Amino acid sequence: MSGGGSIANDGEAAAAAGGGGRGEVTFTVVMSCLTAGAGGLLLGYDIGVTVVMSCLTAGAGGLLLGYDIGVTGGVTQMESFLQAFFPEVLRKMSSSKQDAYCIFDSQVLNAFVSSFYLSTMVASLVAGHLTKTLGRRNSLLIAGVLFFAGTLLNLAAVNISMLIIGRILLGVAVGFSSLAAPVYLAEISPARWRGAFTSSIGFFANFGFLMADMINYRATTMASWGWRLSLGAGIVPAIIVIVGAASIPDTPNSLALRGRLDEARDSLRRIRGAGAAAADVDAELKDIVRAAEEDTRYESGALRRLLRREYRPHLVMAVLITVFYEMTGGVVVGIFTPLLFYTVGFTSQKAILGSIITDVVSISSVAVAAVVVDCRGRRTLFMVGVAVLILCQVAMAWIFGAELGTDGGRAMPRGYAVAVVALVCTYAAGLCVSWVPLSSVVTSEIFPLEVRSAALGLGGAISSALTFMQSQSFLEMLCSFKYGAFAYYTGWLVVMTAFVAVFLPETKGVPIESMGAVWAQHWYWRRFVQPAPAKQADGPE
Repeated sequence: MSGGGSIANDGEAAAAAGGGGRGEVTFTVVMSCLTAGAGGLLLGYDIGVTVVMSCLTAGAGGLLLGYDIGVTGGVTQMESFLQAFFPEVLRKMSSSKQDAYCIFDSQVLNAFVSSFYLSTMVASLVAGHLTKTLGRRNSLLIAGVLFFAGTLLNLAAVNISMLIIGRILLGVAVGFSSLAAPVYLAEISPARWRGAFTSSIGFFANFGFLMADMINYRATTMASWGWRLSLGAGIVPAIIVIVGAASIPDTPNSLALRGRLDEARDSLRRIRGAGAAAADVDAELKDIVRAAEEDTRYESGALRRLLRREYRPHLVMAVLITVFYEMTGGVVVGIFTPLLFYTVGFTSQKAILGSIITDVVSISSVAVAAVVVDCRGRRTLFMVGVAVLILCQVAMAWIFGAELGTDGGRAMPRGYAVAVVALVCTYAAGLCVSWVPLSSVVTSEIFPLEVRSAALGLGGAISSALTFMQSQSFLEMLCSFKYGAFAYYTGWLVVMTAFVAVFLPETKGVPIESMGAVWAQHWYWRRFVQPAPAKQADGPE
């Protein structure tokens, strides 16, 4: 549940301007995309070489988030970790009379998990401004440094306080990378392939999950210090993001926004490749500068501007796309998958093995989404994915209610436990072809430059707040609602399906600075926006 290189921009100036271009993906572009995507690895397992480093840096939001979510779910049911910090949970795991739904219901354990998301929320409130003033690349660099520091603190932790302070630093790092990475990717990618490049964040987030779970699987066999290996291995993705961010150019859009036009031209040339015609580069740069000048006219008050009538569609999408993504239940499943598998009767190590299988399915699904998102469109993937999610949630509610019971006092038969693993894998596949990549794709491309950072910062803060609330309350909700927890998320899925069907316009192939025409043509949103002339997409769809 997230680039480091440059991408040749072929239809608009580095993802912020519309226009002509050859749509060539150069080495610098791929490097930037890979580096930006590396951040995602850190997310899954705080993780990435020019190709790998660039991918890691660009997907940094995903890599960093992926690693942390993955490693957290594993260590919270690791006996050596629980013995050191949460002995009361370990005692409940050993009790034969314990309600299976309530084994991990501990406020201190919840605080360990959720402190990460609380700090991410706070960081998101300021990351939008800093990403605009310091640049996209520098924000990724800051994220890597903070993630490194937080990982070291967790590695050396001897008490709960050190653990939580370390997780706060990790959360701040992800707050920066989760905002900077999708903006970086959107601004350097060609319109024709923007969905695929921005989807790399989700790919690296899930790769981060996989790396974390593989390390957790080995660490569970280490009697006393396995948890330190799991938490400390996040140093690797942090270093990759730091080195990657230091080696890639900032986006031409970000440089132009800060008045550094010569550097913006040089960055655009690197992105476009050595064979790009100077006239094409100058034409794209002109579009970028025009957008930057429009932003400069409204130097302050981006959040206040979002409240204006003409930005009503953008405000609604910034809030609801974020809310709906969080309420798919995907983040909760990502965090607590090993605990869920332990609840249905698997041993600690087999629960992590089940999580690894889920990770592989997730990575494959994100890769499929990246291939088809720019040919089938965003709306189609949303609808297909949500249909799968609804079926899986209903099936899990039925199995838990019928086989585990309402009091959690019965052991679940092994065949049904295996069915739960299969359903979680199917659920992950549906999520990873829809909401995981598309929540980043859509929110990174629909906002005008003058409110882009503010809107994404607002969305990031909302996302972190909801993840904090869910990570703090899910184990208690599972203990109280039992199998009804799955029905709760099913209701949300029905609501978001209706919203996407009625209110979300299709944006595939539309240059990022031509999105105004999309809103102006929508049956509902056109009443709020001023008509904008449409620009042609930069290549065949």
